[in-house]
Amino acid sequence: MNPSLEVGNVIITPENIFPLLAEKQMIAALAREIVLDDAIADIECTIEETAMAEQQFFMQMQLNPNDKEKLQTWLQKNYLTREQLQNRILRGMKIEKYKEKTWATELQPYYLKRKRQLDKVIYSLIRTKNPGQAQELYFRVIEGEKEFSELATQHSQGAEAETGGLIGPVELNVPHPEIAQRLMTSQPGQILPPCRIGDWIVILRLEKYIPAQLDQNMRRRLLDELFNTWLTETIQKQVKFNF
Repeated sequence: MNPSLEVGNVIITPENIFPLLAEKQMIAALAREIVLDDAIADIECTIEETAMAEQQFFMQMQLNPNDKEKLQTWLQKNYLTREQLQNRILRGMKIEKYKEKTWATELQPYYLKRKRQLDKVIYSLIRTKNPGQAQELYFRVIEGEKEFSELATQHSQGAEAETGGLIGPVELNVPHPEIAQRLMTSQPGQILPPCRIGDWIVILRLEKYIPAQLDQNMRRRLLDELFNTWLTETIQKQVKFNF
């Protein structure tokens, strides 16, 4: 007798499982899990790491591991064996250890390569589609007739008008590339002459430049970037459809 799973009026069998996975767009997620299983197969956790992971898991799930009856009920409800549960508990920790093992030595050069995009800026912006108005506003602000924020509130034609033209802090890969380039080459407080960017004429003022730092949060982020790039490329290479 072939195994099957009945969910309402749907009976899932070995014959229809693949079309169902494809229809529900779950093949990529399954492939991801299989690739990760292979990657972390040789990763070991210490007794202390295992105990910590188990404690966090059971607290999160509000389960008492010493209550055998309730634990068994939970396992049956989630279609898991005790061994499968153990693998699930340690999976996240093993993935993190795999990231460290694989990319820790690449982190510094990758950070230096990405740093210019990771630096942040706070800047002020006035934009209009009228070149003549842009020139007038520029001269009014550099001559001190009006504050930049006041002119932005009154005349800027984007959402920045609600904040007095102030934007940020944002990473330098967020603004339009031409805006980012102009901000990178200016000094805080410098008001840049109007320039055309797409359909807009913009006036810019750099308020603050905030260099990126390779702290713990940045380190974790870059490790995730390297890991996700590897995972995407590996899935694309290894997943093959045979009809």
